[in-house]
Amino acid sequence: MPRMTTPSDATADERLESWRDAVSRSLVPMTVLPRECSDFRASLHAAQVGQVQMSVITAEPHSVARTRRHITSDAPDLLQLTLQLSGQGVLTQKDRQARVRPGELVVYDTRSPFTYDLRQSHTGLVLMFPRAMLRITERDLARVTATPVPCHDGLGQVVQPLLYGLARQMAHLESCGTPRLADHVVGLIGTLLAEQAGADRSTEEDGPGVLTQRLLAYMEERLADPGLSPEGIAAAHRVSRRYLYKLLAAQGNTVSGWIREQRLDRCRRDLADPAMDHLPVGAIGGRWGFSDPAHFSHAFKAAYGMSPRAARAAGRRRQRP
Repeated sequence: MPRMTTPSDATADERLESWRDAVSRSLVPMTVLPRECSDFRASLHAAQVGQVQMSVITAEPHSVARTRRHITSDAPDLLQLTLQLSGQGVLTQKDRQARVRPGELVVYDTRSPFTYDLRQSHTGLVLMFPRAMLRITERDLARVTATPVPCHDGLGQVVQPLLYGLARQMAHLESCGTPRLADHVVGLIGTLLAEQAGADRSTEEDGPGVLTQRLLAYMEERLADPGLSPEGIAAAHRVSRRYLYKLLAAQGNTVSGWIREQRLDRCRRDLADPAMDHLPVGAIGGRWGFSDPAHFSHAFKAAYGMSPRAARAAGRRRQRP
């Protein structure tokens, strides 16, 4: 498909009208609504790969709206997905409003009205494909529709570079892309969305309080593991790191702070236990995830005002008759 740009020799109104025609022909019929921009410019570069239309859109601030009058009874059952490459957008569909930041993606249904308010100069990758290609349940799709999906951890770290790569190769996709590539891309996106839906479902079913207790129990069971990390904890519970931090913050803790405090408390108890006298101080720290003896000693002294060795000696003096 040829690259489409707004004509440079037209008025602002004419450029907006040209852009409305371009996006309506390339994507689905919709209205373009101007924002405060005296010199509106936009471009769209699209490629058809199998059943998936892929487009890179760069534009000055504006909004697009698909209203009920645009949706006919025989409208094809298509989904759109936008990966925000730069700038921010706000997608509204049904009773949801999603603020989509760079590196995040959002999926929306072309058979329901929506608006996408792009308040900054921006670039986005837009994929449009038949709903049936996604192969996730309608319930899970409903959970993630018009919801920002972060790509900074979990499967998102696999999907995001792939989509960025597609955006960079848009000029070559139509000639070298294959239906198999389209199937793989949408299949991977479907897996990411199902993962996000599972996290949302877990949160909805358990509620924040129950989920927080599950997280704390999980962390407590693995205090001895030096590899215990926010990324691993979040992935094990199918939540984002951001939501993990939010739940712990509600308890007055940070993730790393809670882990450090609990580990140091276990070390303090072991240092006071005569049954542990055969273990060197460094080994006590190692039992509870402190792989570096110097770091353990520094953290212990910062928490209790004395070194681990001094704490052990003070405990022995208290135990003498």
